[in-house]
Amino acid sequence: MLAAILFDLDGTIVNTDPIHYRAWQEMLLNYSIEIDETFYKSRISGRLNPEIVKDILPQLSVAEGQKFADEKEALFRKLALNLKPLSGFSELLAWTEIHQLKRALVTNAPKLNAEFMLEVLGIKEAFHTIVLADDCIAGKPDPAPYQAALKKLEIEAEEAIALEDSPSGIRAAVGADIRTIGIASTHDPQVLQEVGAFMAIPDFTDLQLWTLLSSLIEPDLSAIASNF
Repeated sequence: MLAAILFDLDGTIVNTDPIHYRAWQEMLLNYSIEIDETFYKSRISGRLNPEIVKDILPQLSVAEGQKFADEKEALFRKLALNLKPLSGFSELLAWTEIHQLKRALVTNAPKLNAEFMLEVLGIKEAFHTIVLADDCIAGKPDPAPYQAALKKLEIEAEEAIALEDSPSGIRAAVGADIRTIGIASTHDPQVLQEVGAFMAIPDFTDLQLWTLLSSLIEPDLSAIASNF
């Protein structure tokens, strides 16, 4: 029986990747590094800032890397004042309310970014719990953030579904034994399924999603009838 839906934020609830891509482009130009979308998807998307900076700018000290990351995220927030959720998200929230499902936000986003996005989107009160990578022993693709969410919600993995847009996020949720749906806002659906998503959809209006959710909530009438 479905008890909770666990949401990623960047790329899942809202397609922020074009804005992050632009911010990374502008910041890396200061180091004469030009990036394209292929570079962004393979080396940046879904990863934690310390990992990204260490990979792309290994010459920076830890302190310099942190300063660079902070400036990049400040630029992101400056560019992201008009965020809108993916189609169908509001309807999905309303559906979870009707069926009294728990909701968790599980994100690698820095705290300031997460708070900013929730404020801009008007969904600060939408989640029963919020798990940030900074609060866990490791961020995605480690399963720790999803394991923390399950513990906070007091449910088992088989009672949840995770919604994720990136390979690292899918690996994290699947690593926590949670059934995971890929949101193909940024990455190819096939890529998301290859890393563990059992379904990949473009947004929350997809009929596959609603058919699945209905099947997990509504009782199997044929099974009930067979007991009489």
